[in-house]
Amino acid sequence: MTNKAELTVEEKLRALYDLQLIDSRIDEIRNMRGELPLEVEDLKDEVAGLTIRLEKLTTEVESIDEQIKVKKNDIDTFKEAIKKYTEQQTDVRNNREFNSLTKEIEFQNLEIELAEKHIKEFKASIEHKKVVIAQNSEKLESKKAHLGHKESELNGIMEETKREEEILLAKSEEFTALIEERLVTAYQRIRNGVRNKLAVVSIERGASAGSYFTIPPQVQVEIAARKKIITDEHSGRILVDAALAEEEREKINAIIASL
Repeated sequence: MTNKAELTVEEKLRALYDLQLIDSRIDEIRNMRGELPLEVEDLKDEVAGLTIRLEKLTTEVESIDEQIKVKKNDIDTFKEAIKKYTEQQTDVRNNREFNSLTKEIEFQNLEIELAEKHIKEFKASIEHKKVVIAQNSEKLESKKAHLGHKESELNGIMEETKREEEILLAKSEEFTALIEERLVTAYQRIRNGVRNKLAVVSIERGASAGSYFTIPPQVQVEIAARKKIITDEHSGRILVDAALAEEEREKINAIIASL
């Protein structure tokens, strides 16, 4: 392997651009699946939330059913009391006792009416909750199906790109090892400071790639000469000429295609 100190400026520029192309491909792979893990996690949270909600609604329905049973038992108790008080009315000694029993019977009838009202309200509540349960069950099944699809998609991408990513990471380390530390540090600093992660760019139509600022003709000549490392005064990116960039793209594309 060529010693770092023995590299010409052109070889350093080629190594830097190769490193950029490799790292950009790694970025593409990670971006390709980047949103999927988040989508999968979000769907898992939604499925868990809907499952908990359905369990809560089911428990609430069961609880209301129990309350209906209690009210029905209460009604039976009230009816038994009415029956008892009615029988006692046949054996009273005066009007005061008769009226007292009549009031008890009226009270028990009111309790029955109130209990029946509550039962009606409980049943209406159950019907409403059953509608909500049906809607949420349908939504849950849809989310589960969507989750299954997204998990399958993510697993497929992971399976397809795992080997490529591992090889490219090794290649990235290989090209990094060719470049002196100060240049690697500068490359990483520029890369981390720009949104598209492009630290090394080529000249395209007289401007650095992705920039609207024209590179002066004399600077373009110096870049094409490959005698020194030149950066874009506006973006700080390292610049390479279009011919070198095309040659290195073909080389790296061939490496990627062979994976």
